[in-house]
Order: sequence, then C-alpha cells, then structure tokens
Amino acid sequence: MPAAEQPIPSVWTRPRRTREQPALSREQIVAEAVRLLDAEGVEALSMRKLGTRLDAGATSLYRHVGNKDELIELVVDEVYGELEVPEAGDPADWRAAVAGSAHGLRAMALRHPWVTSVLGQAGLSYLGPNLMRMSDRLLALFKAAGFPSDEADQAMKAVIAYVIGAATSEAAYLSMLARSGRGEREFLESLHPSTEEAVQDHPELREGLAAQRGRDPQRVRDENFAYGLERILDGLGTRLGGGASAG
Repeated sequence: MPAAEQPIPSVWTRPRRTREQPALSREQIVAEAVRLLDAEGVEALSMRKLGTRLDAGATSLYRHVGNKDELIELVVDEVYGELEVPEAGDPADWRAAVAGSAHGLRAMALRHPWVTSVLGQAGLSYLGPNLMRMSDRLLALFKAAGFPSDEADQAMKAVIAYVIGAATSEAAYLSMLARSGRGEREFLESLHPSTEEAVQDHPELREGLAAQRGRDPQRVRDENFAYGLERILDGLGTRLGGGASAG
C-alpha cells in the first residue's frame, strides 16, 4: 500500500476491539496509567511497568491498547474528562463561563503536571470524546456570545493556547518544587540570596523582586494567571462591540 494511503496511527482512528478480557478493561488500564503518571511522572510510564501494577502481562495490555502512543492519547483524553464546561446560555454570561472553563483547564493541568509535557505526543488528541465535548461546549459559548463560527474557533484556540502555555511553565515549576521536597515559601526563600544577587544590575527586576518578597507565592501565581486571562478576554470582548469586554 502506498505510504499516502497508510492509515493515520491513532487510537481514535481504528475500530475498538470488541473482544474484551473480563479481568482487564481499557478503562482499568487508563485509570491505572493516570495514577502511575501522577505518582511518578511520564518518564516512569512503560507498558511493562503498567502491566506489573495491574498484575497482568504487557501482552494483555496490548489487547486493548496498541502501543504506548495510543496509551498517551487515552490518558490525555481521560484527564480532559475532569473538565466542566457550562452549556451556552445568556450571551452576557459568555465571559464568566469561558473564564471558569479556563481556570478549570489550568487546575486540571496542575493536578496532572505530566499532561502538558505529552500533548505533543498525543497524536490526534482532538478526536478524543472528552476533548471533543470540551471543544464543542466552548465553541457554543463563543457563538452564543455573538462570534461567527470561524472566529469562535479562533477565539477558543487563543484561550486554550494561553492556558496551556501558562500551565506548562507552572507545572514544570511545581514538579521541580515537588522534587526538592520543600514547601514553596521555603524553596523561594532559599533562592532569595542568589536571586537578589542576580538582579543587582537590573533595576526593574530588582524592584519587582522586592515587591513580591513575603507574599503568598500561590496567590501570586493565581493572580498572574488571572491577569493574563482577563486581558485576553478583554481583547476578545472588543470583537463583540461596546461594553462586551467589561470584566
């Protein structure tokens, strides 16, 4: 078969096998994979290790999941299932609904810090049922607000790109923090002498560092995320006419 006619490799593009093992299901495999990823990170994920945790051989797993790439697609869609996106209602409520969904996406990414690091490996992740449900509802929110169909899709992607970009950096930081075995305040205080020395020749950074000293670092992270999100929603609101961007 010519290369151009080869099927695209993805768990979402091939029929699901109907012959299931009573003792092991795809759902069990995916749930255990998520627990493994949450506990040990993406570097620890292998079909062999997952099979050991399930008290099953890797061959048993391959009856339900073709390979590790398919497993990544499945676990990504699994955690997207945690998101709650409201149904479209009053057009005036679009901003609060989109903001709530964005905060929910960030919270999911921080609960599962491995997810942002595997999105590039997730193949046709947008075909996953949970991700499709989220996207469909977000599109409905933007369309109810008054965005035309093509711009609703662009607006949705702009918000998601901001959330994933911000959450990727934050998740990496929190993973490093977890590896340090220290609390966030303690960790930042231990870095303060080195950071203070590094900013001595940079007056704007030095002023910013002094202003943040002693503040709750989690609150700072929350405020930074909210600021960026609100400015994106401000910009999108201007596309709807006067008053639509009011927070």
